[in-house]
Parts: sequence; C-alpha cells; structure tokens
Amino acid sequence: MKRRPIGALEVSIVGLGGNNFGTDFFGARCDQREVTRIVNAALDVGLNLIDTAEEYSIRSFLGEGHSEEFIGVALGNRRDEAVIATKFLNSDEHDPTQRGATRIIASVEASLRRLGTDRIDLFQQHQPDPHLPLEEILGALDLLVRDGKVREVGCCNFTAEMLDEATEVATRAGTQAYCSCQMQYSVLERPADELLMAVQRNSLSILAYFPLASGLLTGKYRRGQAPPPDSRLGAGGLVSTMLRDGIMARRPPLSDERLTTVERLTSFAGEHDHSVLELAISWLASQPIVGSVITGVTKTEQVLANAAAADWELTADVVAGIERIVAEEH
Repeated sequence: MKRRPIGALEVSIVGLGGNNFGTDFFGARCDQREVTRIVNAALDVGLNLIDTAEEYSIRSFLGEGHSEEFIGVALGNRRDEAVIATKFLNSDEHDPTQRGATRIIASVEASLRRLGTDRIDLFQQHQPDPHLPLEEILGALDLLVRDGKVREVGCCNFTAEMLDEATEVATRAGTQAYCSCQMQYSVLERPADELLMAVQRNSLSILAYFPLASGLLTGKYRRGQAPPPDSRLGAGGLVSTMLRDGIMARRPPLSDERLTTVERLTSFAGEHDHSVLELAISWLASQPIVGSVITGVTKTEQVLANAAAADWELTADVVAGIERIVAEEH
C-alpha cells in the first residue's frame, strides 16, 4: 500500500472511514466483532489511516463516541500500526458552557479515553465555525500538540478563503497550522478550482470522503431500478435528504444524466479490465494533492477491494479518457 505524507505523518493512500462503526438511527451497523475484523484486515493489507469522529453513531448525542470506542478496542496491541484521525465539534449543544478552547480540550480528552490511546495522530475541526475566532481554535490545538496529546491538526469542509485565513492566523500567532483538509471529492463530485488552489498554496493535503459518490461508483444503482431502501440514496438512507438537498444538489445523484456518466465510466473501466470502483479510487489516488482516500465499509471484503483498487496505475491516456466522459455531463 502506497503512503503519502500528511504533515509529519505517513498515511496509506486508501484510508478506513469509521462512520459505519456502531449504532445509528436504524440500529446496529457494525458491531464490535465486525469492526475488529475490519480493522485487522485493514492493517494486514497496509492500510494504516483510520478516520472517525466524536459524533459518529447515535450514542454520540449522549456524549459517547461509539465509533471511537469500537476502534480503540479493535486496535488493541496494534495501536502503533495505525494513524488515528478523529474530529471534534467546537461546541456542545447539551452544555452551552462547553465552547471554543474549553470544548476542544474536553473533546480531545474524551476521544483519547474512548480510543484507549495516549495521543491522536490527526485531530480535525469537523466544521467551520463563523462565530468562533480561529485564533482561539488554533491556540487550543497548538496547546494539545505541545502537550503531546495530538500530533497534527486538520480541518474539514473549509472554503478557500477559510484555508487562507487559517494559515495566515497560524503564521502570525506562531501556532500549529492545519496540515490537511477533508472534503467531498470523487471523479464525479470535485471541489471548486479555487479550493484546490488554496489547498496547494497553503501546502495542505486532501482527505477525500465520499470517493464512491455514496455508492454510485460501485454499480449499486441501476437505471430503471429503485435504489435499495437501506442504501445511502434509498428512501430509508440516513443521508438521502442531505445528498438530495445539499452536497449533491448541483447534479441529482440518480438523474438520467448522472447514471449515463456512471454507465460510461463503468464500460470504460471494463475495457481496461477493471471495475468502476477501481477506477474511482485509482483516479483519486492519481491526484498528487490527495493524501488519502477515505473509504467507509461494513465488511472486510470491502476493505480488501478498496485497498486493491489503488494498485491500478492510471496512464495519461486513461486519465484523459476519464476526463472526456465526465466533461460531457457538464
């Protein structure tokens, strides 16, 4: 498994997402036994980045991070083989006094306890906060780095302007700067050019989430067939409304236009003896600005498939072919 630097960290080009670990509104997704199998399978194939968040799973609304707990138990004595990335929120809706630096420090202590570790390798601000000065956020994170509780810090879902401001604030204050930005990124859904340029000029790495466009790039959805009810884009999917009205609102995910693009990418991958999943992950892995591709799974077979997908070395002609197919949709 190839590795790339994110700050002082060396991470696998394919990462493991922990958003399916634990319990959600519809019941158990991955129990402890399955998470342990998944984590060990990932480490065995050289996939070392494990990404989670304090609020992953319904238990987090009660102040408990189920995903973090499961990952901590699963790692056991293999903790040093993993690069743990988790995320914090700047405020606690259940306790208004927990906000800003106080909240961030309390958050890292709780995550360390749930993960059963003495340090978090990458601690990420999960959402922008227009009401909290970056000086306060970065100051708290810098303290955590100096105390050895956090190794590197990152952000998620920032705009280009926010990235520029964060770097300027850290430089001026002499505090730890963000080394990564996590964002939605796939061959179908790409960040704006100005955001990618901001990532480059601020010397950041991208952690790409939704690399398979919520299952579109796995062959799960077919023209003329209703999506599986428990899938992300199905009627019962927890994020279906968010996808329709938010992140993917520019191009409805199950529109005829989008499905045509997926069908063409699938045929193109097949012509090269690969699957569309392999195309999706390898295309992201071919982007130098991407530090790791975060793949959410519920089964060990998915871990192995995602890890193997990055082995496809895309030639310039293949990349050009992919770009032609995607460009025709716009």
